[in-house]
Amino acid sequence: MKILITGSTGLVGTALTQDLQRAGHTVCRLVRPGTSTQVIGNSQGFDVSWNPVTGELGGAAVGADAVVNLSGASIAEKRWTTQRKQLLRSSRVDTTRALVQAIAKMSTRPRVLISASATGIYGNRGDETLTESSQPGTDFLSEIANEWESEALKAEALGIRVVRARFGIILAKHGGALPQMMRPFQFGVGGKIGPGTQWLSWITLDDTIAILRSALENADITGPLNLVSPQPVTNAQFTKILASAVHRPALFPAPAFALRLLLGEMADALLLSSQRVLPAHLQKLNHQFLHADLSTALAAVLK
Repeated sequence: MKILITGSTGLVGTALTQDLQRAGHTVCRLVRPGTSTQVIGNSQGFDVSWNPVTGELGGAAVGADAVVNLSGASIAEKRWTTQRKQLLRSSRVDTTRALVQAIAKMSTRPRVLISASATGIYGNRGDETLTESSQPGTDFLSEIANEWESEALKAEALGIRVVRARFGIILAKHGGALPQMMRPFQFGVGGKIGPGTQWLSWITLDDTIAILRSALENADITGPLNLVSPQPVTNAQFTKILASAVHRPALFPAPAFALRLLLGEMADALLLSSQRVLPAHLQKLNHQFLHADLSTALAAVLK
């Protein structure tokens, strides 16, 4: 297949690009104007000029079989000022709108669009078990994810199969949330966050890539798709298992009020919010996870 990817330099994009190239697919990384077109890795990939503001897409994108949309500024990188929140929204919602509009102009359109979303769409839901059929929340991240998915869904009117990939916390040794989670433990001051009762829905990077590959190839996968392990854990459970995996104590809890003082709105949305999400669609398809259990997952990731 010839596959277009936005956000190809991120954690998931980099791993997916490498995996698809190894499998013999042609990967076209959509890059902003001013970035030189070059061969990536081998003859199975190259860069294509893409302007997410105007929607202009380079001619080399013609003939693509699939599109994977992973664009979006980092949610956790900086404090949420008004300007930062505008960027978080525009880098997802506006970029996806421009991408679908560009696809609409193609004489021959791709068969499938996989567009990133997040389990944050469900909002803070306590102990409620959440599946793809659960209603969205109403907080900032929920609203962004809902708008993000709405723009991707417009591709269905073009006859394209659309998969809305709702990512949980992706565990990888070299990027994403896990290195930040591990840092306090490395200094011997790790512990649960806030009450520790909030649920975390997680998945390894290896499982993430395997599921995205399946979504590209399997026409039965469509609509919202929770990319999470079937075994979510509470923050207290995660803390205990992580401490054991890195052979460090977990004695120093981070109080909620201190986190709110330090991070503001981000603390509630990213650290104190609870989402007990299950991969109901994948389970219905009898998908076999590489790492369904957190203990074995962390052992595999950190080895």
